[in-house]
Amino acid sequence: MPLILVGGLVFGFGLAYSQMARPEVVLDFLQFEDFGLVFVMFGGAAVTGVTFFLAPRLLGRAPLTGDTFERRLKSFDRSVLVGGAIFGVGWGLSGICPGAAYASLGIGNVTILWALAGMFIGAYLQGYWRTRSETRETAATGAD
Repeated sequence: MPLILVGGLVFGFGLAYSQMARPEVVLDFLQFEDFGLVFVMFGGAAVTGVTFFLAPRLLGRAPLTGDTFERRLKSFDRSVLVGGAIFGVGWGLSGICPGAAYASLGIGNVTILWALAGMFIGAYLQGYWRTRSETRETAATGAD
């Protein structure tokens, strides 16, 4: 848990420092007025790519947890497509994504609480819907 907290703090600080926790900056990017976000995302992707390539070869195991490095692939299905579309629409309308929302709250943007409330309500509804779907599938399978 402390490792996750430190990672989240570093991530949030990076978003705040790069101004990506400000919805107006993200909306300017989405309207092709400010391309600073491209450089932030490229920098993050470059560091991540190099780390994912070199860490397993040089270290063998994760230095802090001792876990082995492994790829976790997720299939591309309807849920991924729908989730990505919902994320994209929400990002385009609000100019903020979940990680940046917490960083935005940390830099004093109190109105972001509306977006965070919407994210929590959406996550709850998705979990409720998934549980109901699984219950129906189990009942249908058991009835056969």
